[in-house]
Amino acid sequence: MATLATQTVALGGLNPTYSAAAGGGDKVECGDRNFLHIKNGSASSVTVTLTATAAVRGQSVTSPTVAVPAAGERLIGPLSPDLLQNSTDGLCAIGYSSATTVTVASLRI
Repeated sequence: MATLATQTVALGGLNPTYSAAAGGGDKVECGDRNFLHIKNGSASSVTVTLTATAAVRGQSVTSPTVAVPAAGERLIGPLSPDLLQNSTDGLCAIGYSSATTVTVASLRI
């Protein structure tokens, strides 16, 4: 599981760096201005799962999932700490149904 560096969008522009999605998942910084940009280069849809850590009245919250279409991309966020931040490392865990040909960037506006 790789921890991706968060890149900040600025007025001068940002040419984001994308990392290959890790087969065992990735971790990113949480924040109300943080989001993911996922690119899927495969011929099949890929499901991205954000591991929810929140609970309401003692009941676990369902982890959000996003389908990234074949040869498509999705912006996912905000990565709200109250929903996604792991209490041990302070990061959000991301899983992929398939990591082959998937790239990801962790971004902040």
